[in-house]
Amino acid sequence: MTVLGVTSSILGQPWRWRALAADGRDGFGINGSGDDLVTQLLLARGCPREGLDAHRTPSIRAFMPDPSIFRDMDRAADRLADAVQAGEQVAIFGDYDVDGATSAALMVLVLRDLGIEARPYIPDRLLEGYGPSGEALVRLAGEGATLIVTVDCGAQAFDALDVARDAQVDVIVIDHHKCSTALPHALALVNPNRLDETEGAAHGHLAAVGMCFLAAAALVRTLRTRGFFKDRAEPKLIDLLDIVALGTVADVAQLRGINRAFVSQGLKVMGARKNIGVAALIEASRLTRNPTCTDLGFALGPRINAGGRVGRADLGVRLLTTQDPDEARAIATELDRLNEERRAIETAVQEAADLLSSRDRAVAVVAGHGWHPGVIGIVAGRLKGETRPPRNRHRDRRERHRQGLRPLDPRR
Repeated sequence: MTVLGVTSSILGQPWRWRALAADGRDGFGINGSGDDLVTQLLLARGCPREGLDAHRTPSIRAFMPDPSIFRDMDRAADRLADAVQAGEQVAIFGDYDVDGATSAALMVLVLRDLGIEARPYIPDRLLEGYGPSGEALVRLAGEGATLIVTVDCGAQAFDALDVARDAQVDVIVIDHHKCSTALPHALALVNPNRLDETEGAAHGHLAAVGMCFLAAAALVRTLRTRGFFKDRAEPKLIDLLDIVALGTVADVAQLRGINRAFVSQGLKVMGARKNIGVAALIEASRLTRNPTCTDLGFALGPRINAGGRVGRADLGVRLLTTQDPDEARAIATELDRLNEERRAIETAVQEAADLLSSRDRAVAVVAGHGWHPGVIGIVAGRLKGETRPPRNRHRDRRERHRQGLRPLDPRR
Protein backbone atom coordinates (compact mmCIF):
# COMPACT_ATOMS: atom_id res chain seq x y z
CA MET A 1 0.00 0.00 0.00
CA THR A 2 1.25 3.49 -0.83
CA VAL A 3 0.30 6.78 0.76
CA LEU A 4 0.18 10.01 -1.24
CA GLY A 5 1.78 8.10 -4.10
CA VAL A 6 5.11 7.65 -2.26
CA THR A 7 6.72 4.30 -2.99
CA SER A 8 10.41 4.93 -2.19
CA SER A 9 12.76 7.22 -0.32
CA ILE A 10 14.98 9.82 -1.95
CA LEU A 11 17.78 7.24 -1.88
CA GLY A 12 15.65 4.76 -3.77
CA GLN A 13 14.81 2.50 -0.84
CA PRO A 14 11.32 0.96 -1.06
CA TRP A 15 8.83 2.17 1.54
CA ARG A 16 6.38 -0.20 3.17
CA TRP A 17 3.36 1.12 5.03
CA ARG A 18 4.08 -0.35 8.46
CA ALA A 19 0.82 0.72 10.07
CA LEU A 20 -1.02 -1.55 7.67
CA ALA A 21 1.50 -4.40 7.86
CA ALA A 22 1.48 -4.50 11.67
CA ASP A 23 -1.92 -6.20 11.95
CA GLY A 24 -3.42 -6.25 8.48
CA ARG A 25 -5.50 -3.15 9.19
CA ASP A 26 -4.94 0.48 8.38
CA GLY A 27 -4.05 2.35 11.57
CA PHE A 28 -4.00 5.84 10.06
CA GLY A 29 -7.66 6.26 9.31
CA ILE A 30 -7.20 6.04 5.53
CA ASN A 31 -9.62 3.12 5.42
CA GLY A 32 -11.86 4.53 8.11
CA SER A 33 -10.38 2.99 11.30
CA GLY A 34 -9.80 6.42 12.87
CA ASP A 35 -7.25 5.33 15.49
CA ASP A 36 -5.76 8.08 17.67
CA LEU A 37 -2.20 9.24 17.05
CA VAL A 38 -0.57 7.16 19.81
CA THR A 39 -2.26 4.01 18.51
CA GLN A 40 -1.15 4.85 14.98
CA LEU A 41 2.48 5.26 16.05
CA LEU A 42 2.50 2.10 18.17
CA LEU A 43 1.03 0.06 15.34
CA ALA A 44 3.59 1.51 12.94
CA ARG A 45 6.34 0.32 15.28
CA GLY A 46 5.09 -3.25 15.27
CA CYS A 47 2.98 -3.28 18.42
CA PRO A 48 0.07 -5.75 18.14
CA ARG A 49 -3.35 -4.36 18.99
CA GLU A 50 -3.64 -6.62 22.03
CA GLY A 51 -0.48 -5.00 23.42
CA LEU A 52 -1.56 -1.38 23.00
CA ASP A 53 -2.68 -0.81 26.60
CA ALA A 54 0.57 -2.17 28.05
CA HIS A 55 2.63 -0.04 25.68
CA ARG A 56 0.65 3.12 26.43
CA THR A 57 1.47 2.90 30.14
CA PRO A 58 4.53 0.62 30.24
CA SER A 59 5.40 -0.89 33.61
CA ILE A 60 8.21 -3.17 34.71
CA ARG A 61 5.67 -5.64 36.08
CA ALA A 62 3.92 -5.96 32.71
CA PHE A 63 7.07 -6.53 30.66
CA MET A 64 9.67 -8.02 33.01
CA PRO A 65 10.70 -11.50 31.86
CA ASP A 66 11.79 -14.24 34.25
CA PRO A 67 15.61 -13.87 34.24
CA SER A 68 15.92 -17.66 34.32
CA ILE A 69 14.76 -17.94 30.71
CA PHE A 70 18.23 -16.86 29.59
CA ARG A 71 20.92 -19.49 29.27
CA ASP A 72 23.55 -19.39 32.03
CA MET A 73 21.63 -16.75 34.01
CA ASP A 74 21.02 -19.01 37.01
CA ARG A 75 24.65 -20.15 36.96
CA ALA A 76 25.81 -16.53 36.93
CA ALA A 77 23.43 -15.62 39.77
CA ASP A 78 24.65 -18.54 41.87
CA ARG A 79 28.31 -17.59 41.42
CA LEU A 80 27.62 -13.94 42.19
CA ALA A 81 25.66 -14.94 45.27
CA ASP A 82 28.58 -17.10 46.43
CA ALA A 83 30.89 -14.10 46.02
CA VAL A 84 28.55 -11.86 48.01
CA GLN A 85 28.17 -14.30 50.87
CA ALA A 86 31.91 -15.02 51.00
CA GLY A 87 32.89 -11.36 50.73
CA GLU A 88 35.05 -11.97 47.67
CA GLN A 89 36.80 -9.29 45.65
CA VAL A 90 34.85 -8.73 42.43
CA ALA A 91 35.96 -6.75 39.38
CA ILE A 92 33.56 -5.38 36.74
CA PHE A 93 35.13 -5.08 33.28
CA GLY A 94 33.08 -2.76 31.06
CA ASP A 95 33.14 -1.09 27.66
CA TYR A 96 34.01 2.59 27.29
CA ASP A 97 30.69 3.75 25.81
CA VAL A 98 27.49 4.75 27.63
CA ASP A 99 26.04 1.24 27.64
CA GLY A 100 29.29 -0.11 29.08
CA ALA A 101 29.53 2.65 31.68
CA THR A 102 25.94 2.28 32.86
CA SER A 103 26.22 -1.53 32.88
CA ALA A 104 29.36 -1.42 35.01
CA ALA A 105 27.86 1.23 37.30
CA LEU A 106 24.69 -0.81 37.82
CA MET A 107 26.67 -3.90 38.85
CA VAL A 108 28.86 -1.84 41.18
CA LEU A 109 25.85 -0.21 42.84
CA VAL A 110 23.97 -3.49 43.29
CA LEU A 111 26.97 -5.24 44.80
CA ARG A 112 27.64 -2.23 47.04
CA ASP A 113 24.13 -2.55 48.45
CA LEU A 114 24.91 -6.22 49.09
CA GLY A 115 28.09 -5.41 51.01
CA ILE A 116 30.66 -5.85 48.21
CA GLU A 117 32.69 -2.90 46.93
CA ALA A 118 33.37 -4.14 43.41
CA ARG A 119 36.16 -2.61 41.37
CA PRO A 120 35.16 -1.20 37.97
CA TYR A 121 37.67 -1.45 35.13
CA ILE A 122 37.17 0.34 31.81
CA PRO A 123 39.89 -0.18 29.16
CA ASP A 124 41.48 2.79 27.43
CA ARG A 125 40.14 3.11 23.88
CA LEU A 126 43.51 4.07 22.40
CA LEU A 127 45.87 1.90 24.43
CA GLU A 128 43.80 -1.25 25.03
CA GLY A 129 41.03 -1.24 22.45
CA TYR A 130 37.61 -2.83 22.76
CA GLY A 131 36.81 -5.71 25.06
CA PRO A 132 38.74 -7.72 27.62
CA SER A 133 42.33 -8.79 27.05
CA GLY A 134 43.91 -11.79 28.71
CA GLU A 135 46.57 -9.51 30.18
CA ALA A 136 43.99 -7.26 31.83
CA LEU A 137 41.96 -10.16 33.24
CA VAL A 138 45.04 -11.86 34.71
CA ARG A 139 46.23 -8.56 36.13
CA LEU A 140 42.88 -7.98 37.87
CA ALA A 141 43.10 -11.48 39.32
CA GLY A 142 46.66 -10.84 40.45
CA GLU A 143 45.44 -7.74 42.26
CA GLY A 144 42.97 -9.81 44.25
CA ALA A 145 39.84 -10.30 42.17
CA THR A 146 38.45 -13.83 42.50
CA LEU A 147 35.51 -13.12 40.19
CA ILE A 148 35.45 -10.90 37.10
CA VAL A 149 32.22 -9.87 35.37
CA THR A 150 32.53 -8.46 31.86
CA VAL A 151 29.61 -6.24 30.82
CA ASP A 152 28.77 -5.03 27.31
CA CYS A 153 31.72 -7.03 26.00
CA GLY A 154 33.18 -10.53 26.09
CA ALA A 155 30.89 -12.43 23.71
CA GLN A 156 33.73 -12.75 21.19
CA ALA A 157 36.71 -12.63 23.58
CA PHE A 158 37.93 -16.15 22.84
CA ASP A 159 41.65 -15.60 23.41
CA ALA A 160 41.22 -13.43 26.52
CA LEU A 161 38.89 -15.90 28.22
CA ASP A 162 41.18 -18.80 27.35
CA VAL A 163 44.00 -16.97 29.12
CA ALA A 164 41.75 -16.32 32.12
CA ARG A 165 40.71 -19.97 32.27
CA ASP A 166 44.34 -21.11 32.15
CA ALA A 167 45.02 -18.75 35.05
CA GLN A 168 42.01 -20.25 36.93
CA VAL A 169 40.13 -16.94 36.96
CA ASP A 170 36.32 -17.13 37.16
CA VAL A 171 34.75 -14.90 34.50
CA ILE A 172 31.05 -14.18 33.95
CA VAL A 173 30.10 -12.52 30.65
CA ILE A 174 26.96 -10.34 30.46
CA ASP A 175 26.65 -9.03 26.94
CA HIS A 176 24.18 -8.38 24.12
CA HIS A 177 26.39 -8.37 21.03
CA LYS A 178 26.05 -10.98 18.33
CA CYS A 179 27.64 -14.34 19.10
CA SER A 180 29.36 -16.95 16.97
CA THR A 181 28.26 -20.56 16.79
CA ALA A 182 31.11 -21.39 19.16
CA LEU A 183 31.23 -19.54 22.48
CA PRO A 184 34.30 -18.45 24.45
CA HIS A 185 35.07 -20.35 27.62
CA ALA A 186 33.51 -18.58 30.59
CA LEU A 187 31.94 -19.69 33.84
CA ALA A 188 28.68 -18.24 32.49
CA LEU A 189 27.83 -16.33 29.31
CA VAL A 190 24.53 -14.47 29.53
CA ASN A 191 23.47 -13.00 26.21
CA PRO A 192 20.05 -12.94 24.53
CA ASN A 193 21.78 -13.07 21.15
CA ARG A 194 23.44 -16.43 21.72
CA LEU A 195 22.61 -18.60 18.75
CA ASP A 196 21.48 -21.38 21.09
CA GLU A 197 19.04 -19.13 22.97
CA THR A 198 15.42 -20.19 22.89
CA GLU A 199 12.88 -18.18 24.87
CA GLY A 200 15.44 -15.52 25.74
CA ALA A 201 16.05 -14.73 22.07
CA ALA A 202 12.84 -12.66 22.06
CA HIS A 203 14.76 -10.09 24.11
CA GLY A 204 17.67 -9.68 21.72
CA HIS A 205 16.92 -5.95 21.46
CA LEU A 206 18.00 -5.35 25.07
CA ALA A 207 21.06 -3.20 25.69
CA ALA A 208 23.75 -4.64 27.95
CA VAL A 209 22.54 -2.47 30.85
CA GLY A 210 19.11 -4.08 30.52
CA MET A 211 20.69 -7.52 30.71
CA CYS A 212 22.63 -6.41 33.79
CA PHE A 213 19.38 -5.30 35.42
CA LEU A 214 17.92 -8.75 34.81
CA ALA A 215 21.11 -10.33 36.19
CA ALA A 216 20.80 -8.15 39.29
CA ALA A 217 17.20 -9.31 39.73
CA ALA A 218 18.33 -12.93 39.42
CA LEU A 219 21.08 -12.34 41.98
CA VAL A 220 18.70 -10.76 44.50
CA ARG A 221 16.24 -13.60 44.03
CA THR A 222 18.97 -16.19 44.59
CA LEU A 223 20.14 -14.48 47.78
CA ARG A 224 16.54 -14.24 48.96
CA THR A 225 16.09 -18.00 48.62
CA ARG A 226 19.30 -18.47 50.64
CA GLY A 227 17.92 -16.34 53.50
CA PHE A 228 20.48 -13.57 52.96
CA PHE A 229 17.94 -10.81 53.66
CA LYS A 230 16.70 -12.07 57.03
CA ASP A 231 18.55 -9.29 58.82
CA ARG A 232 19.12 -6.74 56.06
CA ALA A 233 17.09 -4.85 53.46
CA GLU A 234 17.00 -5.92 49.84
CA PRO A 235 18.48 -3.54 47.25
CA LYS A 236 15.88 -1.29 45.61
CA LEU A 237 16.53 -2.22 42.01
CA ILE A 238 13.82 0.18 40.86
CA ASP A 239 16.09 3.06 41.94
CA LEU A 240 18.62 1.99 39.30
CA LEU A 241 16.25 2.43 36.37
CA ASP A 242 17.59 5.93 35.68
CA ILE A 243 20.94 4.56 34.53
CA VAL A 244 19.20 1.65 32.78
CA ALA A 245 17.18 4.18 30.77
CA LEU A 246 20.30 6.22 30.01
CA GLY A 247 22.25 3.25 28.69
CA THR A 248 19.29 1.89 26.73
CA VAL A 249 18.57 5.12 24.87
CA ALA A 250 22.23 6.03 24.32
CA ASP A 251 22.85 2.59 22.79
CA VAL A 252 19.95 3.22 20.37
CA ALA A 253 18.16 0.07 21.51
CA GLN A 254 14.64 -0.46 20.20
CA LEU A 255 12.14 1.05 22.63
CA ARG A 256 9.68 -1.82 22.66
CA GLY A 257 8.73 -4.38 25.26
CA ILE A 258 10.78 -4.23 28.44
CA ASN A 259 12.97 -1.46 26.99
CA ARG A 260 9.94 0.79 26.77
CA ALA A 261 9.22 0.14 30.44
CA PHE A 262 12.87 0.69 31.39
CA VAL A 263 12.89 4.13 29.79
CA SER A 264 9.42 5.20 30.89
CA GLN A 265 10.01 4.29 34.54
CA GLY A 266 13.67 5.28 34.43
CA LEU A 267 12.80 8.85 33.46
CA LYS A 268 10.60 9.07 36.56
CA VAL A 269 13.48 7.91 38.75
CA MET A 270 15.82 10.35 37.00
CA GLY A 271 13.40 13.19 37.70
CA ALA A 272 13.74 12.48 41.41
CA ARG A 273 17.55 12.97 41.18
CA LYS A 274 18.26 9.91 43.35
CA ASN A 275 21.68 9.27 41.81
CA ILE A 276 23.93 12.21 42.68
CA GLY A 277 26.09 11.57 39.62
CA VAL A 278 23.09 11.70 37.30
CA ALA A 279 21.90 14.86 39.05
CA ALA A 280 25.31 16.47 38.52
CA LEU A 281 25.29 15.43 34.86
CA ILE A 282 21.85 17.00 34.37
CA GLU A 283 23.15 20.21 35.92
CA ALA A 284 26.29 20.19 33.75
CA SER A 285 24.08 19.69 30.68
CA ARG A 286 22.24 22.90 31.64
CA LEU A 287 18.85 21.23 31.69
CA THR A 288 16.36 23.22 33.74
CA ARG A 289 13.61 20.59 33.63
CA ASN A 290 13.34 16.88 34.12
CA PRO A 291 15.15 15.02 31.29
CA THR A 292 13.22 13.52 28.41
CA CYS A 293 14.09 10.56 26.22
CA THR A 294 15.64 12.98 23.72
CA ASP A 295 17.87 14.44 26.44
CA LEU A 296 19.22 10.98 27.25
CA GLY A 297 20.34 10.54 23.66
CA PHE A 298 21.54 14.04 22.85
CA ALA A 299 22.55 15.71 26.13
CA LEU A 300 23.45 13.21 28.85
CA GLY A 301 24.66 10.29 26.73
CA PRO A 302 27.21 12.25 24.66
CA ARG A 303 28.81 13.63 27.81
CA ILE A 304 29.30 10.16 29.27
CA ASN A 305 30.63 9.03 25.89
CA ALA A 306 33.11 11.90 25.74
CA GLY A 307 35.14 10.36 28.54
CA GLY A 308 35.69 7.19 26.53
CA ARG A 309 36.29 9.01 23.25
CA VAL A 310 38.72 11.80 24.11
CA GLY A 311 39.27 11.66 27.87
CA ARG A 312 39.58 9.13 30.67
CA ALA A 313 37.52 6.05 29.95
CA ASP A 314 36.43 5.48 33.56
CA LEU A 315 34.94 8.94 34.17
CA GLY A 316 31.38 7.80 33.36
CA VAL A 317 31.45 4.89 35.82
CA ARG A 318 33.04 7.04 38.50
CA LEU A 319 30.35 9.69 38.04
CA LEU A 320 27.47 7.22 38.27
CA THR A 321 28.83 5.41 41.33
CA THR A 322 30.34 8.20 43.43
CA GLN A 323 28.80 8.99 46.81
CA ASP A 324 30.49 12.39 47.05
CA PRO A 325 28.46 15.33 45.61
CA ASP A 326 31.60 17.45 45.15
CA GLU A 327 33.32 14.69 43.19
CA ALA A 328 30.17 14.22 41.11
CA ARG A 329 30.08 17.90 40.16
CA ALA A 330 33.78 17.91 39.32
CA ILE A 331 33.49 14.84 37.07
CA ALA A 332 30.34 16.15 35.39
CA THR A 333 32.07 19.46 34.67
CA GLU A 334 35.05 17.62 33.19
CA LEU A 335 32.79 15.47 31.02
CA ASP A 336 31.03 18.59 29.78
CA ARG A 337 34.40 20.11 28.83
CA LEU A 338 35.49 16.89 27.12
CA ASN A 339 32.24 16.83 25.16
CA GLU A 340 32.98 20.30 23.79
CA GLU A 341 36.48 19.13 22.91
CA ARG A 342 35.01 16.07 21.20
CA ARG A 343 32.71 18.26 19.13
CA ALA A 344 35.61 20.43 17.94
CA ILE A 345 37.71 17.38 17.02
CA GLU A 346 34.76 15.76 15.28
CA THR A 347 34.04 18.91 13.25
CA ALA A 348 37.64 19.14 12.09
CA VAL A 349 37.74 15.49 11.02
CA GLN A 350 34.33 15.79 9.36
CA GLU A 351 35.42 18.79 7.29
CA ALA A 352 38.63 17.07 6.23
CA ALA A 353 36.76 13.88 5.30
CA ASP A 354 34.18 15.85 3.32
CA LEU A 355 36.92 17.31 1.14
CA LEU A 356 38.27 13.83 0.38
CA SER A 357 35.03 11.95 -0.21
CA SER A 358 32.86 11.74 -3.31
CA ARG A 359 29.08 11.70 -3.10
CA ASP A 360 28.83 9.83 -6.42
CA ARG A 361 30.59 6.63 -5.34
CA ALA A 362 29.00 3.52 -3.90
CA VAL A 363 32.10 3.04 -1.71
CA ALA A 364 34.01 5.94 -0.19
CA VAL A 365 37.45 5.39 1.35
CA VAL A 366 38.98 8.39 3.12
CA ALA A 367 41.91 8.70 5.51
CA GLY A 368 43.98 11.41 7.10
CA HIS A 369 46.98 11.79 9.36
CA GLY A 370 46.20 12.63 12.97
CA TRP A 371 42.48 11.88 12.86
CA HIS A 372 41.35 11.02 16.38
CA PRO A 373 40.24 7.36 16.62
CA GLY A 374 37.53 8.36 19.08
CA VAL A 375 35.49 10.23 16.45
CA ILE A 376 36.27 8.31 13.25
CA GLY A 377 33.26 6.03 13.71
CA ILE A 378 30.88 8.99 14.05
CA VAL A 379 32.29 10.68 10.95
CA ALA A 380 32.16 7.42 8.97
CA GLY A 381 28.50 7.02 9.85
CA ARG A 382 27.71 10.49 8.59
CA LEU A 383 29.62 9.97 5.38
CA LYS A 384 27.70 6.77 4.79
CA GLY A 385 24.41 8.60 5.22
CA GLU A 386 25.45 11.34 2.81
CA THR A 387 26.97 9.09 0.13
CA ARG A 388 24.50 8.08 -2.58
CA PRO A 389 25.28 5.19 -4.94
CA PRO A 390 25.62 6.30 -8.58
CA ARG A 391 22.65 4.20 -9.67
CA ASN A 392 20.41 6.12 -7.27
CA ARG A 393 21.78 9.46 -8.45
CA HIS A 394 21.15 8.51 -12.06
CA ARG A 395 17.62 7.38 -11.27
CA ASP A 396 16.98 10.64 -9.40
CA ARG A 397 18.20 12.67 -12.38
CA ARG A 398 15.97 10.75 -14.78
CA GLU A 399 12.98 11.22 -12.48
CA ARG A 400 13.62 14.94 -12.08
CA HIS A 401 13.94 15.28 -15.85
CA ARG A 402 10.64 13.41 -16.30
CA GLN A 403 8.95 15.80 -13.89
CA GLY A 404 10.43 18.85 -15.63
CA LEU A 405 12.57 19.80 -12.60
CA ARG A 406 16.06 21.24 -12.63
CA PRO A 407 18.85 18.68 -12.08
CA LEU A 408 20.42 18.49 -8.64
CA ASP A 409 23.65 20.41 -8.12
CA PRO A 410 26.38 17.68 -8.36
CA ARG A 411 28.29 19.46 -5.60
CA ARG A 412 25.52 18.80 -3.05
